[in-house]
Amino acid sequence: MAPWSVFLLALGVSADAFAVSLGKGLHMRAFNYRNALAIALTFGLFQAVMPVIGWLLGASFAQYIVDFDHWIAFGLLALIGGKMLFDAFSTQKEEPDAERLRIRELLLLGLATSIDALAVGISLAFLDVSIVAASITIGVTTFVLSFAGVALGHRVGNRFRGPAEIAGGVILIGIGVKILIDHLTA
Repeated sequence: MAPWSVFLLALGVSADAFAVSLGKGLHMRAFNYRNALAIALTFGLFQAVMPVIGWLLGASFAQYIVDFDHWIAFGLLALIGGKMLFDAFSTQKEEPDAERLRIRELLLLGLATSIDALAVGISLAFLDVSIVAASITIGVTTFVLSFAGVALGHRVGNRFRGPAEIAGGVILIGIGVKILIDHLTA
């Protein structure tokens, strides 16, 4: 997998964390660097660790599914991307967040926004990619986007949440299609 594909993958899986960070920033009366760093670090760490866990799970089953692994990678990425698109177009609105940052809530949000990274890690087990490099790229990208999301959310509000989820969903589906096309044309 090319480095630019790994970066696009990182952008795609970071979209949920970015969107949640926007929401957190929206409810800050004054920008709080400490809270922004805590949010970015939590999301970045979860997003970096979950692909490794997924990769370990996928690698342990790789020998049994090598003949159709490209379909699994495509299916998982398309499913995740499709869910992100569905969520972006959903009319359900979230309740306003409290301004105070709660550790339990932050950990649950970190877990919830990184489930797609777990599935991506499973997909990566079937591809020619360094899981360490991919994990670091995903974690750092998520950290940067989450911090920026809090700052943007504080400044401009919630209007970029939908477009971020749409872009993330399209990117993940596109990568899944590319994996499938690459395998079928090889």
